[in-house]
Amino acid sequence: MPKTKKIPRLQDALMLTDKGYKDLKVAIAACTLSNFSMMIPAIVMIQAIVELIKPFMGESISWQKMWILFAAGIIGAIIVFLCNKNDYKKTYVVSYMESENARTTLAEHIRKLPMSVFNSKDLSELTTNMMGDVSTTEHVLSHIYPQLFANAISVVVICIMIALFDWRMALAIFISVPLAFLIIIGSRGIQTKLGKKHAAAKLAASEQVQEYIEGLKVIKACNLDGEKFDTLENALRTMKNLAIKFEFGTGVFVTGAQVVLQAGVGLTVFAGVSLLSGGQIELIPMLLCLLIVTRIYGPIITELTLLPELLYHQIAIKRMRALMDYKPMEGAEMTLRDYNINFESVNFHYNKGGEETIKNITASIPANSITALVGPSGSGKSTLSRLIARFWDVDKGRITIGGTDIKSLDPEHLMSYMSFVFQDVVLFNDTIYNNIRIGNMNASREEVLAAAKAARCDEFVKKLPDGYETILGENGSTLSGGERQRLSIARALLKDAPIVLLDEATASLDPESEASIQQAIGVLIEGKTVIVIAHRLRTVAEADKIIVLENGQVIEEGTHEELIDKKGLYNKLYTIQQQSLGWSV
Repeated sequence: MPKTKKIPRLQDALMLTDKGYKDLKVAIAACTLSNFSMMIPAIVMIQAIVELIKPFMGESISWQKMWILFAAGIIGAIIVFLCNKNDYKKTYVVSYMESENARTTLAEHIRKLPMSVFNSKDLSELTTNMMGDVSTTEHVLSHIYPQLFANAISVVVICIMIALFDWRMALAIFISVPLAFLIIIGSRGIQTKLGKKHAAAKLAASEQVQEYIEGLKVIKACNLDGEKFDTLENALRTMKNLAIKFEFGTGVFVTGAQVVLQAGVGLTVFAGVSLLSGGQIELIPMLLCLLIVTRIYGPIITELTLLPELLYHQIAIKRMRALMDYKPMEGAEMTLRDYNINFESVNFHYNKGGEETIKNITASIPANSITALVGPSGSGKSTLSRLIARFWDVDKGRITIGGTDIKSLDPEHLMSYMSFVFQDVVLFNDTIYNNIRIGNMNASREEVLAAAKAARCDEFVKKLPDGYETILGENGSTLSGGERQRLSIARALLKDAPIVLLDEATASLDPESEASIQQAIGVLIEGKTVIVIAHRLRTVAEADKIIVLENGQVIEEGTHEELIDKKGLYNKLYTIQQQSLGWSV
C-alpha cells in the first residue's frame, strides 16, 4: 500500500499547495537576505561616523578611507535594491499566484459538490470563501509570514553575533522581544473570540446587502423601503460596532506589546552607558549597539501590529477548510450506449430529518421517446429531473441509464449525455455568441450560428446593434423571456446530447413566443430521449408516455388517451385546464 505523503504542519495550516509552500520558503529566504543587506549601509555609516569624530579625539580624518566608504555605500545601495527587488518578486508576486490557485481550486471544488451543499450555504458565504478568505490568505503570505520568519532569523543571528562580542548588551537589546510576543500570544483567545464575531457580522451584513439588492423591485413595489432598510442598516451597524470592538481589543494588546518592546531602547542605553562609564565597553561598539536597536525594532514593531491578522486568518482558513471538507460527487467515465432511464424504488429528501420529496418511485422512461412528468405543484416533477442529472444523489434505491447506475458515473461525464432547457434561464454578462457557445466550447462559429438559427434566435439578434456580439447585461436583462428561452435552446442544440430535459420551458411565455419556442424545441428533441415537465397538459398530449405524480409518488402512467379513460388525477387536471381556457376577466 503506497505511503500517504506527509504534509508539513505550516503547509497544512495555511492550506498551501506544494508549490505554494516551496514559494513561501523561498520568500522567507529572500526577506532574510533583504534584512541582512540592510546591515551594509549601517556598517558603512558607523565607519563614516568613526572617521568624522576623529578630530575630536586628536586624530586626522582619512579621506582615502572616506572615498572607499562612499564607494562601499553606493555598492551597498545597489545590493539593497537588488535584494529588495528579489524580495518583492519572491514574496508578493508568488502570493498573488498562490491566491489565484486557491480561488481556482475552491471554484473547481464547488462545481463538483452535490446541490445539497447549497441548500445549507448562502451565496454570499461562498463568495466570501472565494474572495474575502482567499484575500486574507494572500495578505498574510505577502505581508506577514515571510517578514515574520525573516525577522525572527535576523534577530537570532544578530543576537548571537552581539552575544559573542558582549552578552550583556545582547541581553539588553533582545530581552524585550520575547516579552512583547508573549503579550500577543497570551491574548490570542480574546482576539480570536472578537475576530469570530466580527467575521460572522461581516457575513451577515453581506447576506443582507445581497438580499436587499435582489429584492429591490419587490421592496419598491410593496413600499417596504423603510422597513427593509432597517434590517440592512442594523446588520451594517452591528458589523461596524464589532469592527470597532475587534480593532480596539487587538489594539490594546498590540500597543502594550509595542511599549514593552520600545522599553528595550531605554534598557540598551542604560546598559551601554553603565558599561561605558565602567570602562567595560568602548564608545564605538556602544554606538553600534544603539544603531542596531533602532534598526531592528522597526520591523519587529510592524510585525507586532500585523500579528492579530494571523489570528483572523485562522478563522478564514477554518471556513475554507470546512468548505473543502464537503465531499464532491465521484464516479467513473463509462460509455452509455442505451438511453432508457429507470427508477428503482427511489426515495429522496432535500433536508436530513425532513419529509421525503420522492417516495418509493419505480418507473421507466423509454429511450428515443418523449416522456412527460405531470402533476400538481410540489409533486416532485422537477426533483425527478434533477435526480436524473445527478444534481443530488438518491437516498434509497437507484436510477439507471442504459442499465448503468448513475451513482457510478462521474457527474461531469454524465452531464455530457444531457441537455437542459429550464424555465429560469441563466445567461452571463457576455456576448450572445459566447452565451450560446457555452453549450459546446469546441464548436466552430458556423456551428454556433447554425444552432442559433435552428432555435429561431436570428429573428431578434439581427435587430440588435452588434448582432451576435451584443453584450447581454447581467443575466440577460436586456432580453425578453422568449428570447432568453431561445438562447437556452440554442445552447442545447449546440451540445446535441442524446438526453434532453425540458423543465417548464414554455410556462411563462405569451402565445406568439410559445409558438416560436415549440418550433425550436421540435428541432432539439428529434431522435432524442426527452423528459418534459409541464403544467400545461395540452402541450404534452402527444407525448409517448405520461407519468402522473402526486405527493412524491407515481399515481398513473400511460398515454394521453389512456389516462383520460382512467378518469383519474390526470383527467381531473386536464378537464380543469380545458375549462379555464374559456375564462375571461
